[in-house]
Amino acid sequence: MELGLKGRTALVTGASMGIGRAIARELAAEGVAVAMLARGADRLAEAAAAITAETGSRTVPIAVDLVDDAALEAALAQAQAALGAIDILVNNAGATPMGRIADSDDSTWRKSIDLKLMGYMRCARLLVPPMRARRWGRVINIIGRSGHQPRATYIVGSSVNASLLSFTHALAQDCAADNVLVVGVNPGPIATPRWDALISQGAALGGPGSGRDPAAENAAAIASVAMGRLGTAEEVSGLVAFLCSDRAGFITGTNIDIDGGGTRCI
Repeated sequence: MELGLKGRTALVTGASMGIGRAIARELAAEGVAVAMLARGADRLAEAAAAITAETGSRTVPIAVDLVDDAALEAALAQAQAALGAIDILVNNAGATPMGRIADSDDSTWRKSIDLKLMGYMRCARLLVPPMRARRWGRVINIIGRSGHQPRATYIVGSSVNASLLSFTHALAQDCAADNVLVVGVNPGPIATPRWDALISQGAALGGPGSGRDPAAENAAAIASVAMGRLGTAEEVSGLVAFLCSDRAGFITGTNIDIDGGGTRCI
């Protein structure tokens, strides 16, 4: 399928590993020039160099912490100076820890809200207005299925993700008339370093189903997936590339689960 993305520009946050890196690679393979943002400069530089070597597309690694307002504004300005106007924003940065209400202090809540919810909002607030002026743009928010299937053991992440589901719908309504399309993508169990960290945290939590080693915790999670396996980062990135294209030009204001049939709600 020809996606027609060659010559477009994108900015991907949380791009040094896992789903973010896979998305940057997928877009680059489609001929998109990609600004890759993450906190770890060395790992980010390695990822960008590898993607450029593989795809031939330009990548610009920019190390930044999204909770620093001034640094984020400077990073987005740097991306636009290097690539020109940004056509595609993929919000992906933000790793909320597992934990029940008693395990989650104020600093955990503040950090998660500021990094993921506010980080997504800040990037959109800065990059969407020029998209609207050009009457073409895509915003893809990588959120997570806990936003509409909340878990007591992931109370902070569930709350932040629920806010991002609403944010996605509201932003889409605001931008649709200007052909700026906004879609949320909710990954389920995807085989990434992030998944491994969540499994280790989940195994250590108290309450029903706890006390397992990480292997048993992972097996229990896989058993809850209708397809009986973990997904891959490339399965997520393929969906994102399609959503960025004009082949998906009538899709906006929705949130798509990619979880092997594991979500038990409508």
